[in-house]
Amino acid sequence: MSRKTYRQAINEALAQEMRRDPTVVFMGEDNVGGMGAPGEDDAWGGVLGVTKGLMPEFGRERCLDTPISESAFIGAAVGAAATGLRPVAELMFVDFMGVCLDQIFNQAAKFRYMFGGKAVTPVVIRTMYGAGFRAASQHSQCLYPIFTHIPGLKVVMPSSPYEAKGLMIQAIRDDDPVIFLEHKVLYDDEEEVPDDPYTLPFGEANLTREGNDVTLVTLGRMVKFCNEVADKLEGDGIRCSVIDLRTTSPLDEDTILENAEETGRVVIVDESNPRCNIATDISALIAQNAFDALKAPIKMVTAPHTPPPFAPELEDLYIPDQAKIEAAVREVAAH
Repeated sequence: MSRKTYRQAINEALAQEMRRDPTVVFMGEDNVGGMGAPGEDDAWGGVLGVTKGLMPEFGRERCLDTPISESAFIGAAVGAAATGLRPVAELMFVDFMGVCLDQIFNQAAKFRYMFGGKAVTPVVIRTMYGAGFRAASQHSQCLYPIFTHIPGLKVVMPSSPYEAKGLMIQAIRDDDPVIFLEHKVLYDDEEEVPDDPYTLPFGEANLTREGNDVTLVTLGRMVKFCNEVADKLEGDGIRCSVIDLRTTSPLDEDTILENAEETGRVVIVDESNPRCNIATDISALIAQNAFDALKAPIKMVTAPHTPPPFAPELEDLYIPDQAKIEAAVREVAAH
């Protein structure tokens, strides 16, 4: 086991699966490059270098650069998956989903259902999401609630390098279409990650902290923030459980409800906008199934209902940070 960044963990997962299974290919904009250019024939690796180095090992037949046409290459990936390959397609930013949404929600998500279970579409669509990178409104949104709403898609949001590698390998081996969301601010985060391949199951949340005072339910980058808040508040005698959802579809309802019933106090932290997001969905789940166990109103900590700002000071205010999470936890703990 060695220390790896979030970026390296995803790269290693892709490389190990491509060595194991010759049907795994990847495609996207600026992933390969180098055609006719001077210098070393190496991969660019995408806009933030996640796939850099794969092309020299696996060649241009399995590592594909695409035109700037998301509808074309996401459609090609879906079609390739339906005919026997296991493509990993990089949609550079999740904000570009509108250009290729029909290929995702009307085609990939529905093939198994429409063909009576006889068709599988093992495609992984990697994409970056989230604010904090100074990339403005069209490159900083959290649109995972939209994918979560669509039956037939699996939606994965790794919170750390260890999670990223195990969930990526699971995603590639899965026979359903997977939307794999990588928070761009996490790419340089580093921790111990096994060198050998391993998988983490979909639909099983990870309890990163255990406590019986308040339950924090969260996902993606917000897991790190919630863990930091839980560690701080433990010194003040407020013991928090932190649930890393890992996947929003399938959703581990059992773990959420069991912990909500145990503590009776719930804070849900979700970086997406507040209308019809993951926080509202989980709030409804708890209110419908564990209302009698609640000792305080459910609190939601989310971004405001605005596009992500470009001005650094405003973007920092936009993100649900540790101070906002701590304030919410203290409020429900006071009940």
